[in-house]
Amino acid sequence: MNTPKTIVRLFITLLCPLSSETLTLIGSGHDPIRHLKARAILIDMEEGVLNHILKGSLGELFDAKQLISDVSGSGNNWATGFKWYGPKYRDKILENVRREVENCDSIQSFLLFHSLGGGTGSGVGTYMLELLQDNFPNIYRFVVPVFPSEDDDVVTSPYNSILSLSQLAQHADCVLPLCNQALVEICSKTPTPGSGRNATSQTESSSLSTSKPWDQMNKLAAQLLLDLTSSMRFAGTLNVDLNEITMNLVPYPRMQFLLSSLSACTMERCSRSPVRNLSQMFSDAFSREQQLITADPKQHLYLACCLMLRGDIDMHAIRRNIDRIQRTLKFPHWNREGWKIGHCSVPGLNQRKSLLCLSNNSCICNTFQDLHSRFLRLYKRKAHVHHYTEYVDISFFDEALETVTELIENYNALVSYYDCGPQQVTRLQML
Repeated sequence: MNTPKTIVRLFITLLCPLSSETLTLIGSGHDPIRHLKARAILIDMEEGVLNHILKGSLGELFDAKQLISDVSGSGNNWATGFKWYGPKYRDKILENVRREVENCDSIQSFLLFHSLGGGTGSGVGTYMLELLQDNFPNIYRFVVPVFPSEDDDVVTSPYNSILSLSQLAQHADCVLPLCNQALVEICSKTPTPGSGRNATSQTESSSLSTSKPWDQMNKLAAQLLLDLTSSMRFAGTLNVDLNEITMNLVPYPRMQFLLSSLSACTMERCSRSPVRNLSQMFSDAFSREQQLITADPKQHLYLACCLMLRGDIDMHAIRRNIDRIQRTLKFPHWNREGWKIGHCSVPGLNQRKSLLCLSNNSCICNTFQDLHSRFLRLYKRKAHVHHYTEYVDISFFDEALETVTELIENYNALVSYYDCGPQQVTRLQML
């Protein structure tokens, strides 16, 4: 069975703190938003996808001038998106981005959502990332890419993924990858309507029965964004700006790939589930089952970790749980206290408290290695390469493979250094 996909191939939003006037327009979060437009640009080379969004429940959030589309699509080809559609719509993309930037009072970053397996998300997405770096070098670029799963139905997704991954390593400030398979597993483990005493209401059941398979997966990705930017929108005892995340969690160049996990169940069908205490939330956040990519971070090396909490939570309880969980984790000797803590006093909608965990962990190397192996299985036979060489030279493949190989080696070197332990320095002896 093919893994469900997200709808939009490329979505870029501009992040800046919200004013009190804007928060008043948003209201309680339960009412329809009628007076706001999303500060975002939606790009897809198949116009039918964007037309579907405009006709949907969120269509009023977007203006037609925020949408960029073509007709035929990129044909699951990174090179078509990167070398054809990207340059073709370069001026229009820059015009739209500049217009949205000028509407920001204090812009903090660009946030890009895109898939890596297809052609538009991978090709146009990475082209736009490089475009943002060239034209707005002082604004941080956060990227949330959707990695293809093992049973992905796009034959050329290994090529698209490695070519995109190479660009992410070079041009992104921070990367928060998602994996379709991990999102499917999280959604499948949540309670279903009508199960036990925590059954949802008839209205909730009706809503869930009409939702599409990937709706709940997209809500997990949206919750990641909401918790990541909560300090920009609400008050808290320890607010965290986005630039602090890159400063504290990226210790070396090109090692800006962060794992993310959500401890609180964020979907409609869990709205009546029992409230979990803080200790359970901490345990969830570091478990394999709650990671938004397929990985087990507790079995690998943590380079740094950030905890972003929301709700009425005591700081002493946070510190106590960090001390408890830290004993089960592997940190390098030079960064034993590599923790960044953020606390927003306002909880998420229908939640009393929640926890977003971001970590720089060597287990991401397994994901890279898997993509690397799938790439080589095709590339050693030069299968489908002729479709790409119509737009790019074959050297693009070799350079991308070299970049990803170097990335894997860098993570492995850190793990090897940790396994060897800190080197003992011989002290001078008095004669």
